Amino acid sequence: MDLLMELEGLIPELETGLDQASDLQEMEALRVDFLGRKGRVAKIMQRLPELAPADRPRLGQAANTVKARLIELFDAKKGALDSAKEAAFVERFDAGLPGVMPWRGSLHVVTKVMEELCSTFRTMGYDIVAGPEVETDFYNFEALNIPRDHPARDMQDTLYVTENILLRTHTSPMQARTMLSRRPPVAVVAPGRVYRRDSDLTHTPMFHQVEGLFVDSHVTMADLRGTLTAFMRAVFGPQIRVRFRPSFFPFTEPSAEVDISCVMCGGKGHAHGGTCRVCKGTGWVEILGCGMVDPNVFDLVGYDKEAVTGFAFGLGVERIAMLKYGIGDLRMFFENDVRFLAQFA
Repeated sequence: MDLLMELEGLIPELETGLDQASDLQEMEALRVDFLGRKGRVAKIMQRLPELAPADRPRLGQAANTVKARLIELFDAKKGALDSAKEAAFVERFDAGLPGVMPWRGSLHVVTKVMEELCSTFRTMGYDIVAGPEVETDFYNFEALNIPRDHPARDMQDTLYVTENILLRTHTSPMQARTMLSRRPPVAVVAPGRVYRRDSDLTHTPMFHQVEGLFVDSHVTMADLRGTLTAFMRAVFGPQIRVRFRPSFFPFTEPSAEVDISCVMCGGKGHAHGGTCRVCKGTGWVEILGCGMVDPNVFDLVGYDKEAVTGFAFGLGVERIAMLKYGIGDLRMFFENDVRFLAQFA
């Protein structure tokens, strides 16, 4: 049969072509010519109706045999080219040249700072607790002495899922959850993501907080001041000065805001011949809020407010990171610029 002879003649033709091929590009051209959808094997098989029905199976079997042989020839040639390429590389490779170090990833700077803060509190005897980011209204507000008609709810810019389900606005719900599940003494910090309907140059809809709680008998404001002063000096260095200013938070009474001496200007109020842009010339930077746990909170969680006292505090991790590393733009934490992130590897 002419078609069978034409089909079998493809094998020596391909052998000749492969002998002359010097790279993978030329091999690919041969593969398309012989085995492609419109290649020479396919064109021969399109002429199958020209044969008598009794001869067609024989041509089909021969076609399968020829295709298998063509594929073997391609594989053998590709292996020979790969071996030659590898041999050429080994021949010119100089083992004495310095190696190229791969790029090393690292934890994100916010994660690094949050782990450092938690580690500092662990050394002070605090446990680390975590809880849900989708919270109930009870744990996020009511159990913290913020009833539905409380004006402090307007300060939170809450993202609600339903009327009673929301994205937590702080990690303080873990204070209520912990007190409902443990009896005093309690010493915990709760790190994690929090959410508020707020977005501008200095705020993001999602950020990170670390909140702390200590409850025992005879806990005083002096304990709170001593704890936070020791914590700030562990994070920013022994030269840092700390001051407390009266403030208001619904779940603490009395409440205070804590300032530290500016880490950029050393508390002088000026840097590089002008007013310090971080502290705006005051020499102080606000760092966190705190206070003694309101007795109403103890009532809500079933603690005896006559037998125990405690303090709570909360701080923003991004703010600590900005001050610790001199980062001037909050957006740098979320833009994922490798040049920025690589500084913390």
